[in-house]
Amino acid sequence: MAMKILDDCISCGACEPGCPVGAISEGDTIYVIDADLCVECEGHFDSPQCVDACPVECIVKA
Repeated sequence: MAMKILDDCISCGACEPGCPVGAISEGDTIYVIDADLCVECEGHFDSPQCVDACPVECIVKA
């Protein structure tokens, strides 16, 4: 499974630096998560760090 950033994203970039596998990058209009790389922080943290960092709560399980 992977996380997904919804269209509510405000492109603040708060989620990107916390990703332990580098799955988050700046897209054309919003940040995006590469589903092939995303591990939902399993083996790294107790919860997805992008979700914890997002100020508008727009990151959900895909």
